[in-house]
This record gives sequence, C-alpha cells and structure tokens, in this order.
Amino acid sequence: MKKEQSFAQAMSELEEIVRKLEQGDVPLEEAIDLYKNGMELSHFCHEKLQNAEKQLISIVNDQGEKQPFEPTNGEE
Repeated sequence: MKKEQSFAQAMSELEEIVRKLEQGDVPLEEAIDLYKNGMELSHFCHEKLQNAEKQLISIVNDQGEKQPFEPTNGEE
C-alpha cells in the first residue's frame, strides 16, 4: 500500500482483492498476502472515514465559533 494513496484508490484496490479472494482459485501463499494487504487497506480506509467524521462533528459558523454538526439543520 502506498503512503500517499487516496481513499478512492484504496477502496478500489480493496475491492479487487476481495474479488480475487472470492474467486477461490488463488494459491494459499498469495491468498494470505492478499488478505494481509486487504486488512491494511481496510484499516487505512476506516481511519480516513473516522478522520472525515471528526471533521464533520463540529463546523465553524459565520462568527468563527465551533458548533455541533447537525445534518438535519435547515430541513423542514
């Protein structure tokens, strides 16, 4: 896995790994390597999502004050 990999690239690579493993015709040693790489990618994606969630939990209002993020604000 590349250090500067984007979330979309990691997800695409993870999907490819899952597809290969689901086919079931991968030699055991390769399957183990694919699984390990898949777990690293999964962890990377999970961290990216958690980071994005933390950024959305509080937003800055017009006065520069942080306020809780409420996705239903503005909806009637």
